[in-house]
Parts: sequence; structure tokens; C-alpha cells
Amino acid sequence: MTRREHLLIIAMEECHEVAQRISKALRFGLTEVQPDQEMNNAERITQEFNDLNAIIEMIQFEDDTWFRQSIEARRFQIEAKKIKVEKFLKYSEYVGTLKNESPISN
Repeated sequence: MTRREHLLIIAMEECHEVAQRISKALRFGLTEVQPDQEMNNAERITQEFNDLNAIIEMIQFEDDTWFRQSIEARRFQIEAKKIKVEKFLKYSEYVGTLKNESPISN
């Protein structure tokens, strides 16, 4: 297995850890602190997301022609995704599957 393949597996694992921490926040709240932990779920989501970003940067460093985007292109994609998500949130509210209150507001 190549270094790049290892890094991709680590990225996949980090994606799973982000998803797991978000699941915990949905189940127990963003401000819940698990026993023997110092950070709450919101802080732990941020930490896991930062871990994922670190691996993505390592992959980019390995081959800047393969995975690199300009900051402007990245920002454009992020803003486009936000618009798309807001569109579907409005649709979900319209069809009655989205309530006005946040389930993880505590």
C-alpha cells in the first residue's frame, strides 16, 4: 500500500469519527460532556473536523496537482453548498419534515 493510500484510509476514518461525534451530539446534545472527557460534543465535533482537515492537507502536500484547489474555488464550493442546503431545508419545512426548533439546541 502506498503512502497516499494510507492517508486516504486515515481520511476515511476521520470522516467516520466526525459522523460518530455528530451522532452523539444528536443523541445527547451539543453541550453534553461524556464521563472522563474534558470537551463537550460541539468541541469534539470541531476537533474531529480539524483532524480531517489535517489529513486532507497532508494528501494535498503529497501531490499538489491531484487534490489542490485555490482558496477562491474552495470558498465558492462551500458557499454553493450552503445555498443548496438552505434550499432543501426550506423544502423540508414545506413538506412538514423540518420543525422550527433545533433538536440539538441544549
